[in-house]
Amino acid sequence: MSIRYRDAGVDIDAGETLVKRIGPLAKATHIPGVLGDLGGFAGLFQVPGGMKDPVLVSGTDGVGTKLKVAFATNKHDSVGIDLVAMCVNDIATTGARPLFFLDYFGTGELDVDTAAAVISGIARGCKLAGCALLGGETAELPGMYSPGEYDLAGFAVGIAERDALIHPTKVGAGDVIIGVASSGLHSNGYSLARRVFIDEMGLDFDAPFADGEQPLGEALIEPTKIYARSIAALLSACGDDVHGLAHITGGGLRDNIPRALPEHLAAHIDLQSYERPALFNALAAGGPVDEDEMLRTFNLGVGLVAMVTASESERAILALNEAGERAWSLGEVRERREEPIVF
Repeated sequence: MSIRYRDAGVDIDAGETLVKRIGPLAKATHIPGVLGDLGGFAGLFQVPGGMKDPVLVSGTDGVGTKLKVAFATNKHDSVGIDLVAMCVNDIATTGARPLFFLDYFGTGELDVDTAAAVISGIARGCKLAGCALLGGETAELPGMYSPGEYDLAGFAVGIAERDALIHPTKVGAGDVIIGVASSGLHSNGYSLARRVFIDEMGLDFDAPFADGEQPLGEALIEPTKIYARSIAALLSACGDDVHGLAHITGGGLRDNIPRALPEHLAAHIDLQSYERPALFNALAAGGPVDEDEMLRTFNLGVGLVAMVTASESERAILALNEAGERAWSLGEVRERREEPIVF
């Protein structure tokens, strides 16, 4: 009797079943510019017309060890939102509008229900970002992953007018730094968070993490905020007065804000300007994790930062609040002297 591919651990029929299930999810995200349907060898997208000097902007990322929380809680329908967010938030900081997204899903043994749940989250994330799920790859790799586990990667492409691109050279001393609230840890620092909560504190994911309220797993699986539409609203309201944008990911406030600043400037941040969410306080106390490590690992409740002309800062905050965000004045850009870039 001949050996089949299924005997080696790859179920082609399951893959075909998954494609049929996710086809309608992808189609529901289509925006003008999408050419063709899911299932071809490549995704096609027509460059939007009416632009003078368009520039394509791309980004790629993953979800990291937040996936370990998804495995432990058996909740797979929101990590796809994280995947989209981590890519489109990055490209949106240039002022680009996200156009399309592609995903990679790798697993040892394809579970159609789990994969479909993950991709449903990706589709939902694309709708939140206003971009199309143009295609992707599902790879069944026997022996590469532990049973029940998978990995994710995402790829996003956006577009912007060249002369409207946001670049550090636009930021100036006196600009107001606006903080925009995160929805939790987003998708960074989970190796440290699991070390603190699970290994050091001995909690399980069903246990309340602070004051007997929200279960730990629920707090940790909260999806990353997608800021693309809110950034668009900010740019519509304030235009060229938006000088810089920083997505606060791995490296926290301390390492990400400098990416949006020229070398001669520094950011003065007032960490007392907002109430730090309880999840971060529980992490710091439970480790314990010192303040410096917290600052360079977690977003501390700030998922996005904007640098805006001082005279337009109130308008910018209002535009972000009206877009559904919680925004406030977080600090100020100053000339850099001997202090750190972020202080």
